[in-house]
Amino acid sequence: MSGFVNSARSYAITVPPPRLYSFRRCPYAMRARLGILFAGLTVELREIVLKNKPAQMLAVSPKGTVPVLELAGGDSSERFVIEESREIVEWALQQSDPQGLLNTDLVSANALIDRNDNEFKHWLDRYKYADRHPELSQLDYRKKGEVFLQALESLLAKNRFLLGANISIADIGIMPFVRQFAHVDREVFYSLPYPNLQRWLRGWLEHPVFLQVMVKCQPWQEGDELVVFPRTTTITLKCSSEVNASK
Repeated sequence: MSGFVNSARSYAITVPPPRLYSFRRCPYAMRARLGILFAGLTVELREIVLKNKPAQMLAVSPKGTVPVLELAGGDSSERFVIEESREIVEWALQQSDPQGLLNTDLVSANALIDRNDNEFKHWLDRYKYADRHPELSQLDYRKKGEVFLQALESLLAKNRFLLGANISIADIGIMPFVRQFAHVDREVFYSLPYPNLQRWLRGWLEHPVFLQVMVKCQPWQEGDELVVFPRTTTITLKCSSEVNASK
């Protein structure tokens, strides 16, 4: 798994634009779209249905998970593929980082995101799909996930964002997963003793960039017109902002 570094792998910004295969509700795909938006970049968006993955995506990324970013090389027939959300964010912010999301303690940011991806996500999946994992109760899974939430609460008790006064890569790398945890049972989440974490999440759910991230588009099919992300006037009729996504 890639970490965020000051000298990321070099990918050129190319024409045609990068092509992003995404699934709106996937937290990894949300992370990638957040990185692209904070970088101020534009990509071609291909929204997919996980139960019916397009052959074009599987041809460039046989592992079949989202997000996948496809970049054209110097020869338009040559394309490079970035298959991990963290690498997509890294690539995007290395192209442009106008809000300084990389101007932070990258060692601490990577450690937090590693813990999110390797520990918290494990318990999140079991909490969300407890019926598929009868070894423990849903309450037990929630409490195991809360260990990470408690660490975030401690950080947010000191600062507005996870690593300081400003948004960093740690925030955009972790927020989609906390959102998913909260949406398993919103009433329970907001009753937990994590006021700073709840404030942080509410702020994100109302953030203009997140509202753009959650624009809803029809699943891509071969022959469709190109959909630009973030949306422009040309796709307004095809996409609509729906912040309150289903679980």
